[in-house]
Amino acid sequence: MRPFTAALDLRRYVGRWSLRTASHAGRLWFMLMDLVRGIVEWRIWLPRTLDQTMAVGYGSAFIVLLVAGFAGAVTSLQAGYQFTGQLPLYVAGGLISESMILELGPVLTGLILAGRIGARYAAELGSMRVTEQIDALESLGRSPVTHLLLPRILAGVIAIPVLVMMANAFGILVGYVTATSSLGLSYADFSFGSRYFFRPLDLYYSVIKSYAFALAVTIIPCYIGFNTQQGAEGVGRSTTQAVVAASVTVLLLDTILTKLILGTVK
Repeated sequence: MRPFTAALDLRRYVGRWSLRTASHAGRLWFMLMDLVRGIVEWRIWLPRTLDQTMAVGYGSAFIVLLVAGFAGAVTSLQAGYQFTGQLPLYVAGGLISESMILELGPVLTGLILAGRIGARYAAELGSMRVTEQIDALESLGRSPVTHLLLPRILAGVIAIPVLVMMANAFGILVGYVTATSSLGLSYADFSFGSRYFFRPLDLYYSVIKSYAFALAVTIIPCYIGFNTQQGAEGVGRSTTQAVVAASVTVLLLDTILTKLILGTVK
């Protein structure tokens, strides 16, 4: 009986997981359709989008630049440790620039904002759901998607790519300053190495990743927070789930985009 019971439990688990996945996929699809339909109501979401953009961009700029600066400094120090005496110094300039543009700038910014913005969106919307503020908005004939979700998602799509570009530039700058003091790298060597290894596709690749990460760290937390249940405990659970899901999605998108974009170039 035990093998039969184990097989039955496995089938039940797979069945529950499949039904839950299909339910989430359907709800997310309908939410995306509502977002598309709500674009025509620009008088409602436009002023709210401007406020949310300031909160996302200005509020996150310090932590994003701080982490990018540390990433640039650490990359510079590690490059000096690995390549000093083995390769020309200008290689360090190319390594620092390419590391920040291709990987560290977009990915670190996405992960930071998955925690900061994702947790905020999920907690705000979850609190509105459990306190029936969203239900009250619907009872007045107003669309919660247009009033609450669309401004938050558009704000992330506008602000996050700008933050990624700022992180790239600041990380490269701090990496150069660190390389100058620790490796004796001159500006001419750093500039030559950066230009020698740079390709225009690298910048486009960073921009594409920033928009993909912006969608991930806004849509997923908004969906999870919007569908929160079970009171205050549900808000805490939704906040945790939103941060974890957005962070994992950022890493997954990073892998997929690297394969699709850079893999085809080779």
